[in-house]
Amino acid sequence: MDTFAEYILEEKDLASKMEIVYYLAKRNKIFFDKSVIFKTELVRLFLNYSKIEVDSNLVLTASLLCNVKKIDNAQDIESIHNYAKRGAEYLSTIGFNKRFCKICEEVNRYSNSNPRERESDILELVDQFGGMLLDRPERIGFKPDEALVLLEYRNLKDKYNRYMETFIDFVKFMEQINVSELVNMTAIKRLVKIHNETDDVISFIKEVVYSYEPKIDKLVEKQKEKISKEMFNNLENPNRPLFSEETAKKIMNHLGEGVGEKVEE
Repeated sequence: MDTFAEYILEEKDLASKMEIVYYLAKRNKIFFDKSVIFKTELVRLFLNYSKIEVDSNLVLTASLLCNVKKIDNAQDIESIHNYAKRGAEYLSTIGFNKRFCKICEEVNRYSNSNPRERESDILELVDQFGGMLLDRPERIGFKPDEALVLLEYRNLKDKYNRYMETFIDFVKFMEQINVSELVNMTAIKRLVKIHNETDDVISFIKEVVYSYEPKIDKLVEKQKEKISKEMFNNLENPNRPLFSEETAKKIMNHLGEGVGEKVEE
């Protein structure tokens, strides 16, 4: 008989994966709520945007399962520090290999697991950023630009994450996509709104998979085409400056060292 790990990894459809974990959670009393779906959708969008050379199926599965031992609104510091490690230990009992469990354990850095897996860096960024976007009992959710600043300069300050710059570019890209013609509602803010207004996990899965994803994927491709067209038009323009003003100043200042005055900033 196949293990649970083999069963869910062989399932490539993300909506079906979510449903599988939902029923596992009901049976085994593991953590699985709307925030898990929310963060997994952010992972999906980030992977589609960045084209990072990782196994997307594995990363999305890890995103659904890396918080299985998390305690909702935990106040106990030990529980906060240990849930990822305990979750990895649990996942090993249902058939996941050592590397998959390590990826899930490294969703945060409390276990001091090192060296870190590439996939773990993706999970860490989305877990930290996505968590800040959602309301908590002690605070309302941050706006995407605010969460991005906190991610870089507070949460992961002095910590190396190999995909930080790519993730920053991704969030900025998604913030350029307006999903509504009537109000200013960007792609990430729309996902937050759906999360906040949906009552239960199954309803949220259906809303994300069958309504949000088809629309947002089309808008993402449209935005990429727009950016590519603008870049091409700039290259085709014979009157465009060869260098940006900032680059030109740097070149002139460098050439002028020791032989003349520097260009004024």
